[in-house]
Amino acid sequence: MNPADAFSDPQAVARYAERTARIVPGLRDLHTMAGLLLAERAPTDARVLVLGAGGGLELAAFARAQPGWRFDGVDPSAEMLRLAAATLGPLAPRARLHEGYIDTAPDGPFDAAACLLTLHFLPEAERLATLRQLHRRLQPGAPLVVAHHSFPADGAARWLARYAAYAAAGGAPAEQAESSIAAIRERLPVLAPERDAALLREAGFDGVESFYAAFTFKGWVGYKA
Repeated sequence: MNPADAFSDPQAVARYAERTARIVPGLRDLHTMAGLLLAERAPTDARVLVLGAGGGLELAAFARAQPGWRFDGVDPSAEMLRLAAATLGPLAPRARLHEGYIDTAPDGPFDAAACLLTLHFLPEAERLATLRQLHRRLQPGAPLVVAHHSFPADGAARWLARYAAYAAAGGAPAEQAESSIAAIRERLPVLAPERDAALLREAGFDGVESFYAAFTFKGWVGYKA
């Protein structure tokens, strides 16, 4: 299956939460850590932007942890946004969901932003442009948390094999786990961690720090200068 199909096919979307938990090490902990990093600077009544919000997993985690926060969630997939609304359930009135990309997001200014498991789909130039658009929509000093596939090209085979082994250990069919290696190689413009961190700085974020490393996945926090 083309990775894009997982975000448009209703049956694949229905399995999104289960599948993501199998392939992303510490997914629930990632959401908890991201929320804590945002809360270090965001006020109790913060307005938070979530880019790549389809599925609603991080929206729900943030909303449960911070009952005063309000959210704008952006995602290009209508099917994934429907899943996000269902995942939020009674929390849904606190989130406005927008179908599209970063240029669809309201101007803000937002008190915090998150972009999880999304930026690895974007080529480097588009990734930098997206980070700059996120930066423009934030209050001065506001945090941005990102996490996605990030590994060096010279270690790609080793890290992708570990990624597949983790997915298989979590219950993914071995054939599917192995085929995901080819899909990542062919379709995701993955960057090395050093370059990902540099793009955050180029986009205008200060204090960029790594907070999450789990096989092929890495995460950073930065603050609007």
